[in-house]
Amino acid sequence: MSDPQADTTEVDPAVWRTVWTVLVGGMAVLFDTTIVAVALHTLAGELHTSVATIQWVTTGYLLALGMTIPITGWAQRVLGAKRLWMVALTLFLAGSVLSSLAWSAGSLIAFRVVQGVGGGVLVPLMSTMVMQAAGGRGLGRIMSVIGLPAVLGPILGPVAGGLILQHLHWSWMFWVNVPFCVAGLILAVIFLPPDGPVRRVPFDIAGFLLMAPGLVGVLWGLSNTGKPGAFTRADVLVPLLAGVALLAGFAAWALARGSRALVDLLLLRHRSLASASLLLFLSGITLYGAMLLMPLYFQELRGATALQAGLLLIPQGVGTFASRSLSGRLVDTVSPRLLTTSGFLIVLIGTLPFAFAGAHTGEWLLMSGLLVRGVGLGLATIPLMALGFRGLERHEVPDASIVTRIAQQVGGSFGTAVLAVILTGATTAAGPAAAFHRSFWWAIGFTAAGVLVALVLPGRVETPANTASGTPVPVR
Repeated sequence: MSDPQADTTEVDPAVWRTVWTVLVGGMAVLFDTTIVAVALHTLAGELHTSVATIQWVTTGYLLALGMTIPITGWAQRVLGAKRLWMVALTLFLAGSVLSSLAWSAGSLIAFRVVQGVGGGVLVPLMSTMVMQAAGGRGLGRIMSVIGLPAVLGPILGPVAGGLILQHLHWSWMFWVNVPFCVAGLILAVIFLPPDGPVRRVPFDIAGFLLMAPGLVGVLWGLSNTGKPGAFTRADVLVPLLAGVALLAGFAAWALARGSRALVDLLLLRHRSLASASLLLFLSGITLYGAMLLMPLYFQELRGATALQAGLLLIPQGVGTFASRSLSGRLVDTVSPRLLTTSGFLIVLIGTLPFAFAGAHTGEWLLMSGLLVRGVGLGLATIPLMALGFRGLERHEVPDASIVTRIAQQVGGSFGTAVLAVILTGATTAAGPAAAFHRSFWWAIGFTAAGVLVALVLPGRVETPANTASGTPVPVR
């Protein structure tokens, strides 16, 4: 008799071909945002415009991403996964080439929107394709690979951006995407399974008109909090409140329509998906929020350049890389509650040195803290990315991918906005050193909330859902 545990953790070679195919294409999307983020001041000077205007290079991309993510599930049902992947990757490739050739701030913003439309499809589709191909087997090992760029992007992206800006023309920030896109398209043609015929699937227009503008409003409002006045500004409050109202309207609409909605929110009845989404929201705050603070700490209190700050953050990436394989092996056999709680606790411990750090704190202590943080992030995020799909049938996976992606995206935007407001206000009131202390304590508080929420995760692992055959599994 075969070992049933081995049956649930063994991954078919064909699945690995799908994993590596979408990973190569998706690498460009996952690193693009963080590479560009370090270049705004340079772009403003090169394109002869203000920083406030050039900020739309990032904001426009983010809003296009938010508009596109909700339609991914519907588009996949119409076109099929392989066709949709290749269309979106081609669109992202075109946006990258055009961005590198931009002649003004306006043209660059427009081409970044094209990139955002492609990226908004590619990111959730990555998870959907590999989960459906895996058939519920080896989810932990698979997500430890497919989730690595999403964790390392915010860490290694600024380093790559700093190196490009120091040694090359700014346009190379977009040319680096091209090899990934071209290779991804070639691999997709060869290795992705063929789609069935194009189908006619009803489109939930009302749901789209509620959800997409709602997400855009929330993301736009949060992106404006870095300006003076923060949450008291009209360009923060109006889009934010309107976005929340629209999303609330979509929730009511979707719960009434069930699987006929643009995104089936009834899937949140699955404890695994609901708890994983909440924790991915908190992990977005922990990762992206703290990643706002740390480069600023090294630059403003210790006088590091943007490139030096990026290099100092490498230990966090090393820690994540080191822990992700262990986390992937344990996900399919060890309690998600234990793994995720431990991961958030380790992140908390790794962040503590920064809550006490001053201008002359030893770099080895801080880099050790970053290494520990990275280990915790790998342990916490990989189980969550796999857990969100347990107990789901194959046709439910696309909507689950959208829900988890939105949770992490909004969490990152929320964390960045809140910590930026806290840092700015505290700097005015108490000075830079005290401001960073207060902001890092808030980041630690968000992480502690993650520890508490992790305690409600399933306490043990049962046979994973067979998302290929549609056989659900109970998750306790």
